[in-house]
Amino acid sequence: MAVIQLQREHQLGMAQARRMAAQWQARVEQEFDMRCAVEKGKAQDSIAFERPGLKGRLRVTASHFDLQVQLGLLMGVFKQRIESEIIDNLDQLLSAHAAESKAKPKPRARPRAKA
Repeated sequence: MAVIQLQREHQLGMAQARRMAAQWQARVEQEFDMRCAVEKGKAQDSIAFERPGLKGRLRVTASHFDLQVQLGLLMGVFKQRIESEIIDNLDQLLSAHAAESKAKPKPRARPRAKA
């Protein structure tokens, strides 16, 4: 059985990491016909996903994503392609978030009135 493991550090915080994981989940459900189940926790969420020949889990924390995928015998032949797709999907979401963060103007502090 082939295994794919991937970890990506981020600085999103838990709330934004959850939103991004939900986007990732929607994408894999639609594009790869995955069945997903979400378990929310205080410090970590987990998205279990599967389809015939493939199952895995994405762990989501305030500082990183940890992905593990197990490929069945037949899917193992396509390990490189599957791994590439998974990495691309996660990295696209991370880079899109980074671009959004840079584009958003930061709130300016109001000048204090002099007494």
